[in-house]
Amino acid sequence: MPRQLGELEDAVMTRVWQWNRPVTVREVLEDLQQERSIAYTTVMTVMDNLHQKGWVRREVDGRAYRYTAVSTRAAYSAALMNEAWAQSDNPASALVAFFGMMSSEQREALTDAIRIVGHNVPETAAPQAGTARESTGEAADGSGSEETRPGAVEGASGPEDNGR
Repeated sequence: MPRQLGELEDAVMTRVWQWNRPVTVREVLEDLQQERSIAYTTVMTVMDNLHQKGWVRREVDGRAYRYTAVSTRAAYSAALMNEAWAQSDNPASALVAFFGMMSSEQREALTDAIRIVGHNVPETAAPQAGTARESTGEAADGSGSEETRPGAVEGASGPEDNGR
């Protein structure tokens, strides 16, 4: 599991993720210098560290490297959430507390995600009566409200649909 990125690592990775193309140390440096005073060698060291940690891959381009993200920001965030949840001595309670902290926009995004994942879960992997269904408000007979039942929306698209 990944550990949380440091402040400068996050600033560098934010640019790599946003630009979504191979980047050089010089490009990242010039963008960072709009916000703070920073040396070329500092950015080079951070990008080398990110490469060593497996966050970016690099290819030689003349006398420099071009760096590309190995995964997405969403995957990084999901891994951090999963790690934090796995550390809890009471995962259900942790989720309830987390959901309680969410804004209405975040709850709407969660509902969309549950519908997408629920739509793509094979029938054999669906929870059985008396398990997770009770925590989502769905009765053992399969009834439940549209808002709480995963997969309730017909035709929900997968995560590749960015038009939502």
